[in-house]
Amino acid sequence: MTDATQARTDEAHDLSPGWDAISGALERLYPGQEPKHYGTVIKWMLGGPDPLDGISAWKRMDPVPHWHFVSYGLTELYSKESDDADTSGYGFELTFRLACNPADDEPPAWAINFLQNLARYVFKSGNVFGDGHWMTANGPIALERETLICSMGFVFDPELPAIDTPHGRMAFIQVVGLTVDEERAAKQWQTRKLLDVLLPEMPLWVTDLARPSLLDNASVRARVAEGTQRDGSSSGFLFTDVLGWKVQKRLLRAPVTEIVLGARQVDELVTLLPLRLPFGRGFRVAGREGALVFEHGDVNSVSESDGQLTLQLTDDTVRELARTLQPRAGTYTLEGLDGVRWQIEKTTIKSPEGKVVRTIG
Repeated sequence: MTDATQARTDEAHDLSPGWDAISGALERLYPGQEPKHYGTVIKWMLGGPDPLDGISAWKRMDPVPHWHFVSYGLTELYSKESDDADTSGYGFELTFRLACNPADDEPPAWAINFLQNLARYVFKSGNVFGDGHWMTANGPIALERETLICSMGFVFDPELPAIDTPHGRMAFIQVVGLTVDEERAAKQWQTRKLLDVLLPEMPLWVTDLARPSLLDNASVRARVAEGTQRDGSSSGFLFTDVLGWKVQKRLLRAPVTEIVLGARQVDELVTLLPLRLPFGRGFRVAGREGALVFEHGDVNSVSESDGQLTLQLTDDTVRELARTLQPRAGTYTLEGLDGVRWQIEKTTIKSPEGKVVRTIG
């Protein structure tokens, strides 16, 4: 953490009923145990770089040795500022359980920065995390570490139920590290149901950077596949930088709609559509200037309105689309939807410095 100190900030010693409510919940879980605490010297509201006022970490040995981190700052710690009397701040604090060596005296600094980065995302975007959400990290969650953990699931902390504070109700949302294929399984099924299947293999959802994918376990993989086919997918949204369309009129023939899509999104699209539309659930691909909406239909149709292109597809056409579209640059057409031409373009992935690090398609 930038400008961190090993003690509570001065303001935390002042009137802080929200802070005290969180600490009270942890004292009930860890009676008599003093946590490691990392407070921010320059607060976010004063121009500091870190949105959380503090992060505490408790060390425990059961069911496996791990650090249990809890954030302070996504709820209203000191005074009531929002108009929502029922909810404190964003309505949650983050927790994170990280496997450790029993001999470790201090939690790793990267985990503190990791939680600050997640809080920074919430502060800047206004998007909140909840039970059953997922998020990709676009790389290892611990930089410069050898690990397959490159994604996250979010779940109610199994040992910290929601509490009422003087500023409203709040929950404790635990971050759970996932591998890329586990993230894919979460999107294809439902994140919370996937986490429930993984729980016997990762007690208390402790994140272990050294572990392999739990889908390597044939029994786990079979349960996930069974649930996916039974329930379909709960992921109904996909964002892309590459999305557009235009309608081309043709003499004495129906017009053709050409849809431009980035290659990076094709795999997810063709995987998720068969797990959404046949179950009566729509799917939305959002770009910067419009959205492509897929809906289940008894007949195929295409309509455009207010920056949105809507495709109603039959089950047969959904299956044909899943077989036909490829994550490679090119033009693709479907027999069942001959009024649409798909133009797939290469996708470039850039580093924060703007350097192209990967090209798809």
